[in-house]
Amino acid sequence: MSNHLDPLSNPLNVQTIQEIDNLDLPIMQKHHLRILAHCLQILQILKVDNSCEYQNKNLLREWCDNQSQKFDDKKFSDLFYEQLESTSKKLNIFSKKLGKSIEDLEIDDLVLLVEER
Repeated sequence: MSNHLDPLSNPLNVQTIQEIDNLDLPIMQKHHLRILAHCLQILQILKVDNSCEYQNKNLLREWCDNQSQKFDDKKFSDLFYEQLESTSKKLNIFSKKLGKSIEDLEIDDLVLLVEER
């Protein structure tokens, strides 16, 4: 998952989606994993980390606002921001538990997180 992608493109590439689909997991866990992987890619593109929570919130807010302009939908921006911020916190806690940074998390790590639930 270390591809450097254009932030305006779909953060999940076909290879990652196929990798998730080929896992021996229940459908709901695969769906949760795809959502986490998508959020992780966005956070990695934005280089969100625990170093400055206020700066991260600004980055996330700006990114979500830019995305919502495509749909002319402020509610989308607010909801997407809430979800990304929540996922960012969850992934930061989980990455610390693994002794990694968010930038170093991979699909195998996310599988562990999904299986914990």
